[in-house]
Amino acid sequence: MSEISLNRENEIFIRALKAREGAYCPYSHYAVGACVETEDGSFFDGCNIENASYGLTVCAERVAIFKAVSESSKKNGAVLRIKRIAIAGGAKGDNPDGYAYPCGACRQVIREFADENTEIIIIKSTDDYKISSLGELLPDSFGPDHLKKE
Repeated sequence: MSEISLNRENEIFIRALKAREGAYCPYSHYAVGACVETEDGSFFDGCNIENASYGLTVCAERVAIFKAVSESSKKNGAVLRIKRIAIAGGAKGDNPDGYAYPCGACRQVIREFADENTEIIIIKSTDDYKISSLGELLPDSFGPDHLKKE
């Protein structure tokens, strides 16, 4: 993956870190923030939202993606496309001390609106991050292009 230009990407880093502050995580105490940048340059933030019925918990990545879809999908007939997504996670109240990679469900949801070259940026801070492609994190994936179109 290419080195990132810090001007535009600082915004995605800061937004993902800020989104963590809104996390509702009374059970795991693990706060995650995510920021999606779409191909048109728009940003959408999300945080994890837990539920006493654990299976109903929603990850930050999916919250950000669902916001992007509900707020911008199909403008001028175009389907939303994700350019990159930044994810930051760690113990609530602390700065991230590890890299919080997306779970399998989130990787599949990202795949719905992205391609193998989409950047997944896992951040601890604006100076400490790792970049992977979706293809690296979800090789040989199944997506919309596999379904018969009529």
